[in-house]
Amino acid sequence: MSALLWGLIALPLAVGALLTAAGRYADCAAPVVAVACATATFGLAVAVAFRHPTAEAPLLENLPVRLAVDGLSGLMVVTVAAVTTVVLIFSVGDIGHGESRARFFGLMLLFSGSMLTTVTAATLPVLMMAWEVMGATSWALIGYWWRDPARGRAANTAFLTTRAADLGLYLAAGAALASGQANSLALSELPHTADPWLSAITAGVIVAALGKSAQLPFSFWLSRAMQGPSPVSALLHSATMVVAGAYLLLRLEPLLTASGWGGPVVAWTGAATAVLLGLVAVAQNDLKQLLAASSCAQIGFMVLAAGTGAVTGGAAQLMAHAAAKSLAFLVAGVWLSTLDAKTLPALRGAARRHRTAGLAFTVSALTLAGVPPLSLWAAKDLLLAGALAQSSWLYAVGLAAGVISAMYAVKALWFVWRRAPVADGRRPTGSEALPLVLLALACIGLAVLAVPPVREAVARVLGTTTEPVPVAWEFVLSGALALIASAVVWIRGTPTMGALWKDWLHLEPGVRRLLVRPTDRLARALAAFDDRVVDRTVDSAAHGVLALARWTDRRIEKDVDAAVEGVASATRTLGRWARRPQGGQLHQYLAQAVAAFTALAIALVFVR
Repeated sequence: MSALLWGLIALPLAVGALLTAAGRYADCAAPVVAVACATATFGLAVAVAFRHPTAEAPLLENLPVRLAVDGLSGLMVVTVAAVTTVVLIFSVGDIGHGESRARFFGLMLLFSGSMLTTVTAATLPVLMMAWEVMGATSWALIGYWWRDPARGRAANTAFLTTRAADLGLYLAAGAALASGQANSLALSELPHTADPWLSAITAGVIVAALGKSAQLPFSFWLSRAMQGPSPVSALLHSATMVVAGAYLLLRLEPLLTASGWGGPVVAWTGAATAVLLGLVAVAQNDLKQLLAASSCAQIGFMVLAAGTGAVTGGAAQLMAHAAAKSLAFLVAGVWLSTLDAKTLPALRGAARRHRTAGLAFTVSALTLAGVPPLSLWAAKDLLLAGALAQSSWLYAVGLAAGVISAMYAVKALWFVWRRAPVADGRRPTGSEALPLVLLALACIGLAVLAVPPVREAVARVLGTTTEPVPVAWEFVLSGALALIASAVVWIRGTPTMGALWKDWLHLEPGVRRLLVRPTDRLARALAAFDDRVVDRTVDSAAHGVLALARWTDRRIEKDVDAAVEGVASATRTLGRWARRPQGGQLHQYLAQAVAAFTALAIALVFVR
């Protein structure tokens, strides 16, 4: 069975790498190859989700490459593979023949493959490798139209922000090694380490996860990521990088519990993000910016679930949000390409012109709003039951975030369903319409995850049968609030929001002022110190050494040469003297022997 697991991650990674390397030569075949690869990967994902295989290969001593599929990762690999398949089918019609299609489809497969590896990673080294590939491919996809400098800068901002947070994983790995209790760096061993290493590991994981999932205070990078193509946004926001952090927190929920403080910190951060970024979404007039802010807010619910131990609700929220958000972004892409409009005032009447896209977007928006009986309504109550079990305040904040969800979702609906003249551009192709229909059905059908006996079955698969479950009044309350908020916004419109909310809480300017500029100043000061002190010191030392060498050559080298020459001359003289008694004449040797013995005899006489 391990062959299935190796195939699950190797297939998209290998095909994606080949397409990316082939470049324009494979543009014609790339869409067919990519869709076939994604479909086969989806089949492998379904197979491993049922069989729960493990796989292992040597990497470093005591640090093997280890992959595993359990209940949570099984649901996740199916979600990732399914969303990837429908997004790639949509991209066949959306990414034109004049563009580098092989590079696009190759990068999308690499992106998906790295997410599948992240999901199935059982050790920190594998997780970190997949984490890095995912960050690199997201940078390449956000900056896909790299000839536009603004898109390149947006990709750099997103990449550098997430990379800064990724340092948390390195901190966690270092702490795990230093503890000596998690020698294999297996994720399952991390909760068993002792303090202070346990707190260091928990802090590192939380920072990396919040950065990847665009939670406060890292949320602003997701606004910049909107510069990429719509299919990239659909995949990135729904099933890959942006949900990777939330998935990691759900997977490491035992670590948060073991630390004692990790759960509350994560729960309140997720709740605050759901409320504040929800208000940011309400303030937006650009559809893609509204959807981006709503991604932060909706993923905040998953982070809240991880912090309260409501893993079943978090997983249900993740799957339902994947369907709704990928559908919303794909429809936004359709309108962007057919109507060349992305602001809400410019999209008035768009849903009336293209009914398939309009109805699909309606299903997506009502799902995001939490309107019954759609999937996010039920999933949200599953995770809010966990919040209620821990704190009534946390539950109230979650309900408020749900009301805000209805506000921004219905605001978008209000604009696209208004009667207004809209230029009638091209209609969506068949390859674009089919994914919209499939995802809309998923938004409706995934509501069964919260209904017994499916809910109990999912809990058994996840091993979370002891988690709190919502009672009837909780479903009624959240559904009623969503309907009332939706009706109020539809009738009276959304309130006017200030510049603070439209500019994403001024997070990016704040980070630039508090971190980037001081870092730049420090870098410039260090560069000046390097040029004026370190470099000059090295140069001065070199000049001093050269001067010393010249002085030595002039003053000492001659004396040394003279001394050496004198020793050599004396040695030669001694050699000549030593050769004189050795003339080869026997009579001379006899005379020398007689003289020597005579001297010896005289000496003996005198000594005695």
